[in-house]
Amino acid sequence: MTASTGEGHQRHSRQAQVDPLAARRTPTDPPWDVYLTGTVFLDIIFTGLDSAPVRGTESWARGMGSSPGGVANMAAALARLGLRTSLAAAFGDDHYGEYCWDTLEQGEGIDLTASRTVPGWHSPVTVSMAYEGERTMVSHGHEPPPEEPAPASPPHARAAVASLVPGKRAPWIAQAASRGTRVFADVGWDDTGAWDLAGLADLEHCEAFLPNAQEAMRYTGATCPRAAARALTEHVPLAVVTLGAEGAYAVDGRTGETAEVPAIAVEALDPTGAGDVFVAGFVTGTLADWPLADRLAFAGLTAALSVQEFGGSLSAPGWAEVAAWWRRVQSVEGQNPEALRRYAFLEDLLPTQEATPWPRRRAVPTIGFGRSA
Repeated sequence: MTASTGEGHQRHSRQAQVDPLAARRTPTDPPWDVYLTGTVFLDIIFTGLDSAPVRGTESWARGMGSSPGGVANMAAALARLGLRTSLAAAFGDDHYGEYCWDTLEQGEGIDLTASRTVPGWHSPVTVSMAYEGERTMVSHGHEPPPEEPAPASPPHARAAVASLVPGKRAPWIAQAASRGTRVFADVGWDDTGAWDLAGLADLEHCEAFLPNAQEAMRYTGATCPRAAARALTEHVPLAVVTLGAEGAYAVDGRTGETAEVPAIAVEALDPTGAGDVFVAGFVTGTLADWPLADRLAFAGLTAALSVQEFGGSLSAPGWAEVAAWWRRVQSVEGQNPEALRRYAFLEDLLPTQEATPWPRRRAVPTIGFGRSA
């Protein structure tokens, strides 16, 4: 059963604790802050491996979790930051599909009106193994029937997040942009090896493009990621390049503004979905009209918090986790004052008193435990 728009908004208000767009909301706003579409996987994550699995041997993992994955990573990250999120996806009619639907709709308050359950179609599954700060994945799934992908006309939203595919257009992106939706795009590895920006035809409809350093350099031919970001602004207004352990760099081609923020060092349990959480944090800050450097800092912070939990979607932090981190780092003696000032903008966003977080779902070893009402 799909929650009504009013119910979804109430659930967002209760769960997010902070509405980053509160000062900008008006009665004429579109019903959704962010729309996205894609494939939902069931993720099964193994952590605590001492090394990569060795052929012909059996490896035991010290930790395991299960959670919705794929596009669910981005949807949950957006919703947990207080953005009213609408997702169009196909769900299998098996237990995996039921679990993912329930987790996203009832647990995270994500609108699934544009989604549907496909009879006889089994849910795609990914097994992810995390070790030495990296991960190895094995996936299995089938394409849903042709009539089951995203609706021809996407719901009206302030923003949309799109994953560009080399050589392919997604008609909904142009439709959304024509209605004033601000489109944020990322991209996967180009298996064709062409690395041709002309192949990313929908980039012309996007406001921001957020590749990683290797992707940015390959698409532009630049020899360093910062030069690649500047080159990308010839094709898209705002380029954000993630630099891994070095943080992130952004260039706004409309104003010439640049920003660079170092990464936050954390002990990573599972990096699954960290890139999606980064994008969600950046979208949140952009819709709230924060300065470019604040947006980068917040995106990096949310991504850093996410890798300390299992899985992609259910590792995403909410405002309670952001507030707890901010209180904790301020209490540590000998903190670099300059580093603290970089995140001082959080003071005006977080509740003045410590809020009691609602019982947040995390990835569980097996499906069936801890079902929410």
